[in-house]
Amino acid sequence: MGVLTRAAVAFAVLAVLAGRTAPAQEPSPAAAPAPQTEADEYTRYELLAPGTARFRILYEVTATTPGATDYHNSIRKGSEASGIAVTDLASGRPLEWSVVSGTEGRSIRVRLPRPVPEGGGVRLLIEKTYEDPKTYRQEGDRLVFERSLGIRRNAVVLPPGYELVACNTPSQVIQQADGRIAASFMNPGPAAVPLVLAARRLGP
Repeated sequence: MGVLTRAAVAFAVLAVLAGRTAPAQEPSPAAAPAPQTEADEYTRYELLAPGTARFRILYEVTATTPGATDYHNSIRKGSEASGIAVTDLASGRPLEWSVVSGTEGRSIRVRLPRPVPEGGGVRLLIEKTYEDPKTYRQEGDRLVFERSLGIRRNAVVLPPGYELVACNTPSQVIQQADGRIAASFMNPGPAAVPLVLAARRLGP
């Protein structure tokens, strides 16, 4: 066998062995999506007519996840949501939204008007009405609003003709221009505030 033939055989054997021993290339796992982030949240709860168990929520938030084109706002378990509307506060224009289900329950998925810039944000106003008799109920002559509130800035507005008689959280109480009473507070700690608020009708 000539030198060239021996070299060719040796090369073929090495190629076969390399094919047997080389580990298969595993596809790179897809990068997990970045967790959603937000800032400067403020929630206003407007209690609707007594006996309805319904309250309107106005939620202002800045979506801050870099590059995000959607923002999710959760629908709390036990609450039925209606009257949903979303506004881009930079332009005042309404935004597209849909209710979706996921591993952590239902949420409002908002289509952002532009991707969130690095180091910036997209400011939104999300409006919705909840019906939740565990949160908003009537006990005798009193209205009770009881809810765990996790964000820092909150306000609860009573129905017309009602006054605040109890609140377990230090709050600023003011009368608005339309006569309704509002209690607002800030949550300085990391834990949610277990708010319990009671009101009664003014007059005899």
